[in-house]
Amino acid sequence: MAAYSNGVGSPVGTMSRRMTGKNANRYSVSAMYSMAAEQDTELEDDLARAQKRLRELKSRISAVSKKNFVLERDVRYLDQRISLLIQNKMALEERRDIEGRLDDVEEEDGHYPDERKLALYSNLFFLLQHEPRHIALLCRLISLSQVDALLQTVMFTLYGNQYESREEHLLLTMFQVVLSHQFDTSTDFGNLLRANTPVSRMMTTYTRRGPGQSYLKSVLAERINSLIEHRDLNLEINPVKVYEQMVSQFEEENNGDLPEGMAKVVTPEEAAENADVQAIIAPRLTMLMEIANSFLHTIIDSLETVPYGIRWICKQIKSLSKRRFPDASDTAICSLIGGFFFLRFINPAIVTPQSYMLVDATPAKHPRRTLTLIAKMLQNLANKPSYAKEQYMITLNPFVENNKTRINQFLNNLCEVSDFYDTLEMDQYMALSKKDLRINITMNEMYNTHALLGQHLDQMAPSEKAHLRILLEDLGAAPEQVSRKENRTMELPLFSRWEVPIQDLTTAFAGEGNVTHSDILYMEAKSIFVNLIRSIPGANDKLPIDLEGLAERAATTKDAALVRKGIKVKEMLRELVEAHILDPSDGYHLMQEEVAAELVHLGNLRDKVLLETRSLDAVYRNISDHNDYLKSQLEQYKAYLQNVRKSSGNDKSSTGVGVITVGGKEKKPAKAIVQGPYRFTHAQLEKEGIIVESNVPEARRPNIYFNITSPSPGAFIIALHYKGREKAILEMDLKIDDLLEKHKDNKHLLDLEYVQLNVPKVLALLNKVFTRRKN
Repeated sequence: MAAYSNGVGSPVGTMSRRMTGKNANRYSVSAMYSMAAEQDTELEDDLARAQKRLRELKSRISAVSKKNFVLERDVRYLDQRISLLIQNKMALEERRDIEGRLDDVEEEDGHYPDERKLALYSNLFFLLQHEPRHIALLCRLISLSQVDALLQTVMFTLYGNQYESREEHLLLTMFQVVLSHQFDTSTDFGNLLRANTPVSRMMTTYTRRGPGQSYLKSVLAERINSLIEHRDLNLEINPVKVYEQMVSQFEEENNGDLPEGMAKVVTPEEAAENADVQAIIAPRLTMLMEIANSFLHTIIDSLETVPYGIRWICKQIKSLSKRRFPDASDTAICSLIGGFFFLRFINPAIVTPQSYMLVDATPAKHPRRTLTLIAKMLQNLANKPSYAKEQYMITLNPFVENNKTRINQFLNNLCEVSDFYDTLEMDQYMALSKKDLRINITMNEMYNTHALLGQHLDQMAPSEKAHLRILLEDLGAAPEQVSRKENRTMELPLFSRWEVPIQDLTTAFAGEGNVTHSDILYMEAKSIFVNLIRSIPGANDKLPIDLEGLAERAATTKDAALVRKGIKVKEMLRELVEAHILDPSDGYHLMQEEVAAELVHLGNLRDKVLLETRSLDAVYRNISDHNDYLKSQLEQYKAYLQNVRKSSGNDKSSTGVGVITVGGKEKKPAKAIVQGPYRFTHAQLEKEGIIVESNVPEARRPNIYFNITSPSPGAFIIALHYKGREKAILEMDLKIDDLLEKHKDNKHLLDLEYVQLNVPKVLALLNKVFTRRKN
């Protein structure tokens, strides 16, 4: 087997020396041939085998990551709904919806679209992947309730190969378009990227991809596991909670009695002024700042291992801030970058490390609280701190003041990465030469994306000649979503109706007229020599390489493929000599030098591939373990729901937007029927006490009305209208469990911008209206 040199060097660097003063296209074409050599799948040497194993490993990681994303979403959804099932009654359709989420996919059920439709879907998803602007626009047009399903398709299917540069760079291009629009349409720098919008949800989801998960584990896991070992270490610094714990301890030690003069309940101010509370908190503050400093030090030292995509998004936030808000200070811009890096990436992993596979089990009560405090400290450091809601946190302000310069320097350094546009152009060119572009996609992902595009077609493709419009009109209306059992996964090949695949790089480059025949001849000859050395054992044992001897050796082997290459490259050498590009008297020194440099590069590449494989093996083990954990969670939910069905099997009553029990044989769930809209005037809702406060001028209130619709069980849309106008002034998407959660947390106001609604009375209204209509 051919051995590689162990020096350092770059074939492109050598090539650029040869091409001084020549057309810049030759440089790109040289890089393209180098990329082609790296990706040659016909060879069977050490590098090829290592690359094949790495490709398979990346594919498995992408597949399991996608499964985990779906499972995590299902677990979160079911966790909320089942907790509500315990406390509240739930509609039959909602119960069936829950049960439907627990069905396993049965590959024999369902059917694929016909051949013509599949070809159109292949064209459509090639277009969406190849031109990220379409998805970027769609993300701005859809509602928050629709975003999770689309993000699953975008992050884990359309650009699902998380370690492949072309897909990663296309995904980042989409982010650039989305972020640019967000900055261009924002008038308030202070609120940028802070609200829970499709854009912010997209950024958070991006951090959950493989590279981000690997980084979090390598940087945070050791620190967090070291901390949670101390299960009884109580570092609470909220004076009220500290006082309550002190009271509980006194009562426990004195049979429920408290010392004379000690009140059982005190105000926050009284707790903060209590000398005993202050004495307990003082050493805790010191320890908290030490722990937070250790976390911060680890994060700052990890700069070079932060995934490229995360850093590139930080760079875009900085660049867009400077262009759109030129008066924004460096501190304010760093605060915005920190909002993404810490709020959406680092801190969620610190607060819930079990969800990020950083720990084996949920931390105990005291370490869990400590982790929350550490995350708050890091967030206050990265953002301009506000202590209005948690005044006790101001006692940790020395940590913020002492580290502000360090954190701003780190956030600025995060942005110091190169762009990828030249590489992406070459990647796109290489993609057209491949015949195996494909994605693994479920029926519902395909149909849901089709439906969303169809809903917004006029905004997305106003021109009759737009490729997107042509494909969607050819496809027709989107099919309905299928049941979970029928939601099969298929391998969808991607190809374009309008772009012709490149069969041969040499022919393609020659056809463009940007490089000469001799240039292409030279680069192809070099590529063949590298290929021969990788294919013939011992061909690289003796330096400098005897190119003529290597060509002759290949031409006289018993391998037909090598014979053809040997004869071809001998003829190429002859032509290059006649063109005065190579000189046989110096042993074709220029070609020898570049072939040697390419081999060095491939040798270094092999080492990198092996190193990356070892790293990703650990990633794959972790996400597979997490997959097993999530599946076990769903099994517990299955068992629970089965018990609920058994215990409520004889209850045929139906009460409200709550539980209708079902007994006997279960029927197949019916398709969701849109209910409404049901109309209510401003005066009606005000009289019922549903409108608590209104910013609508008195004179205009008679012209205001509200339409309430239920597009699916448990989901509602409240739209505020003005008489005479067809379009709603505003719309709000609501989920019944969100309202119940607000009610449970004593958050009784629902802000509709122009009016504030009473949450308990909104729940009562929904319960009354939609139950009555069902019955």
